[in-house]
Amino acid sequence: YASDGSELGRYFYENRSNCRYADLSENILNALVATEDARFRKHSGIDFRALVRVAVGVVTGLKDGGGSTITQQLAKNLYGRNPDDNLILAKLKEWIVAVKLEREYSKDEIITLYLNTVDFSHQAMGIETAAQRYFATTPKDLTVEQSAMLVGMLKAPGNYNPLVHHEAATGRRNVVINQMRKYDFITRA
Repeated sequence: YASDGSELGRYFYENRSNCRYADLSENILNALVATEDARFRKHSGIDFRALVRVAVGVVTGLKDGGGSTITQQLAKNLYGRNPDDNLILAKLKEWIVAVKLEREYSKDEIITLYLNTVDFSHQAMGIETAAQRYFATTPKDLTVEQSAMLVGMLKAPGNYNPLVHHEAATGRRNVVINQMRKYDFITRA
């Protein structure tokens, strides 16, 4: 910082600025829940209905989405995965941490922590930095379309980066918008 308080530059390991729940637009919250964990407010860290759906998908070969809750994804973001663990052991660890997170934090705190820990590619860690990087705005002011674009990136940040893969990002954004409509977060209009 200069003597007048202006920023001269930044040095960081991760370009992240955390935000509070009150700083998040309803659009980003709805887009995330509709796409990643529609029963987020109803489970205690593990969504057993989603696990049954995944098991049926594995047996039938018809994959219909993942079974990880937002809380499980937060556990993975916070603690990572040990490359020596097999997938089942890694998932068990995530379940244990997810249940503990649900006991210690409110749903609002969990969703805020999650949005502050996700990688949005292009040196943007967390929703605050991503909103600024991609749309020159704050998380509070994200529109439905902007929120859908950012949430759509979470599936594969490099593949759905709108600065690099605009068509793929737009297609994925539309999937998120359709999910928001499916779960009545937005109207057809």
